[in-house]
Amino acid sequence: MPIIRRLPEQLVNRIAAGEVVERPAAALKELVENAVDAGATRIAVRLVEGGLGSLEVTDDGCAMSPEEMALALERHATSKLPESLVGEEGAIERVATLGFRGEALPSIASVSRFTLESRPHGAEQGWKIVVDHGAGVSDGPAALPPGTRVRVEQVFARIPARRKFLRTPRSEYAASLDVVRRLAMARPDIGFTLDHGERRVLALQPGEALVDRVAQIVGRELKANGVAIDLERHGMRLTGIAGLPTYNRGIADHQYLFVNGRPVKDRLLAGAVRGAYSDMLARDRHAVLALFLEIAPEDVDVNVHPAKTEVRFRDAQGVRGFIVSGLRQALATGDRRSAQSPDAAAMERWQRERDDPAPALRSIFENRDWSRPSAGVAEPGTSPWRAADTGAMAEPQGRAEQAEPFAPEQRAYPLGIARGQVANTYIVAEAADGLVLVDQHAAHERLVLERLRAAGAGEAAARSQALLMPDVVELEEPACDRLEEAAERLGQLGLAIERFGPTAMLVRALPHSLRNGDPEKLLRDIDDDLVKHGQDDDKGALLLSEKLELVLATMACHGSVRAGRVLSVAEMNALLREMENTPRSGQCNHGRPTWVKLALDDVEKLFGRH
Repeated sequence: MPIIRRLPEQLVNRIAAGEVVERPAAALKELVENAVDAGATRIAVRLVEGGLGSLEVTDDGCAMSPEEMALALERHATSKLPESLVGEEGAIERVATLGFRGEALPSIASVSRFTLESRPHGAEQGWKIVVDHGAGVSDGPAALPPGTRVRVEQVFARIPARRKFLRTPRSEYAASLDVVRRLAMARPDIGFTLDHGERRVLALQPGEALVDRVAQIVGRELKANGVAIDLERHGMRLTGIAGLPTYNRGIADHQYLFVNGRPVKDRLLAGAVRGAYSDMLARDRHAVLALFLEIAPEDVDVNVHPAKTEVRFRDAQGVRGFIVSGLRQALATGDRRSAQSPDAAAMERWQRERDDPAPALRSIFENRDWSRPSAGVAEPGTSPWRAADTGAMAEPQGRAEQAEPFAPEQRAYPLGIARGQVANTYIVAEAADGLVLVDQHAAHERLVLERLRAAGAGEAAARSQALLMPDVVELEEPACDRLEEAAERLGQLGLAIERFGPTAMLVRALPHSLRNGDPEKLLRDIDDDLVKHGQDDDKGALLLSEKLELVLATMACHGSVRAGRVLSVAEMNALLREMENTPRSGQCNHGRPTWVKLALDDVEKLFGRH
């Protein structure tokens, strides 16, 4: 019969390391968090081979005495839990530091060659402890400035089974860079540097404004193409910067989420972001943003995962609703703008031919037969641009308005006044500070959607369509319980359901806009949503209202001005004026820009006037 026995201390540490130190980036995260918790004002990170060779973190924090250093290398020894939070009566959920378990340092030291150096402020000298894969090597004085320096080398060198699962230096470097970027974003009051080999990758000064720090890390253009967020509700606060829908990415790796200053990768928060941008982005595009949620410590559990990257909220649906509505409200203040970063390849074509004018003529009139009179001279009564042979140019599809001086009131129009239409699709407008091109279908689609919303079309779309014969939908009993509890709120959205035995729901009416839908699929989708996100404060699901949003977007698309339609100048100007006064008019319902502007300075540069 197997005998129960205690595991050796070294093996216990290695097992714990498997939870905390899965790769160099995980060790780096713990060390930088320690530096932050130590009150550092500057943190320097140095990597060799992405952390596979070595990683080093130096800070100017409070540091440790030799006795504290030795204690810090023992499991479950920490300075981050005040006495008031320890014991049976202690409220450990109110912990405010990034780390608090006391596992990181001994875990890292058990799977690497670990060097810890520290010198408290005011001490005459520092102290150094070296541990090689759990075994003490040396312990003695060290010369270093006040603060702490930790070096980790040869990660998993004596555990080949773990070492072989590490990725290439490039992949490990990318993971380590992401760790530092997120922690630097959360603490703009701290200066950060990151060196990889001989190259300095990050150099961030302490005391920066939050928006400036985020833009410096994510992309400088984010500040010009985003809106600042600062909202409070029900004891929660949401700050940060959210990119305009037109400033998006193909993957979601530029979404940075923080809870009480802690970087997290949380499915609930990520889902809230998707919900907020749901009618402004195509399915394969993702928002760029950094959101900082502040919430009472007792309302969030940060002790869900050993690496503390996941959290659990006491009121998950309340948090989700706050983020969705907060993001939408913030975007509504800057949503008449459009991300002004036209495709680089397209802009390169806006180039004059250099020096010799002959190449310009050849490029413009390429393949024209200049020996044919019709190619150079127009026949009486015909357009000089009409195609005379196979190689000639087709007649341009453009109409222009006679240019007149700006009236005083017109100079205040951000989108200018219409000057013409190109290809019966794009409106050309002259603004006081540049040339504006508007996609008439994309712009009008957004305007129609906002009109439908303003007119209460959401409620109209939710009108019930009674079924001639009620549908019986068979579901598992827990699903029926959830749907029954949400029935009142669902009824307000036009979906009339009631319990029909332990494992079935009776569908009596569907929302008018979804009258041709499949009741069973609809109920299953709503139940999935209830399982994932819970119910909102009014005891209803989120999914149905989001489905109705999609219905409104479809109605808007079908009711908008199509590309290819000829517009009068009055219609063009009316469209421009409505865009200037309509929420979210800077992007269509799929997240593409509705207008772009070329500044007058840029136009002059194209013609060499600067």
